Amino acid sequence: MTRVGVFGAGGRMGRTVCAAIAAEPAVELVAAVDPYHAGIDLHQLGIPDTGLQVAGSADALVDANADVAVDFTVVDAARKNLDWCADHGVHAVVGTTGFGADELDALRIRFEASKANAVLAPNFSIGAVLMMRFAELAAPFFDSAEIIELHHDEKVDAPSGTALLTAQRMAAASSEWAPDPTRQVVLEGARGGEGPAGIRVHSLRLRGLVAHQEVLLGAAGQTLTIRHDSLDRSSFMPGVVLAVRAVADRPGLTVGLDPLLGL
Repeated sequence: MTRVGVFGAGGRMGRTVCAAIAAEPAVELVAAVDPYHAGIDLHQLGIPDTGLQVAGSADALVDANADVAVDFTVVDAARKNLDWCADHGVHAVVGTTGFGADELDALRIRFEASKANAVLAPNFSIGAVLMMRFAELAAPFFDSAEIIELHHDEKVDAPSGTALLTAQRMAAASSEWAPDPTRQVVLEGARGGEGPAGIRVHSLRLRGLVAHQEVLLGAAGQTLTIRHDSLDRSSFMPGVVLAVRAVADRPGLTVGLDPLLGL
């Protein structure tokens, strides 16, 4: 049975991950780490009683002989946690976003030289992974596209990792995109950010949202809208559990859930 520790266990996603791992018969929750909630019993955070207490440092994963660490923190903390995992031979499953392309290249080298593997995905919702794949398939048949991503008001990075990856995959699938027709910007930022191949990305942050994305593609006389909505954080958990069970057999760094789903 795979033994799992969770970084950021006191946060919203961390608590959801702890509950999902605790309920999954094929894996075992053995450690929870969060310096801001150290000393609190997990059941006080609304997680079914596991007999575990939140620890203040990653040493708890070593003490518990954890095989895999799951990280849904913020990018500064995740960088340190990934280094720790590589140093200690603990596999990592990471849903934290905000890593740049150069950082991903460095992580590939880091984990190739480590006994540990890592799966890093901007989105663990299987529906969101399919949305990106559908957008990639549609891209060659349209000549204009824009992406709108909508998230809760506690998300600190913009645009989302999912939106950036979607734009990258669409740009790689087709090089024939119409130029932006805008000639006068009345309000700076109104056209969003310019992503790969000039695909515009717009970020919304509102209370009440979880994670949502629309990909709009246009061609003469027609449009196609591909939308995915995560209505609750539980939508990410099947993907997290899949990655936890698969990471030991994925040497080095794996980016995205696609390889795990056979896409």
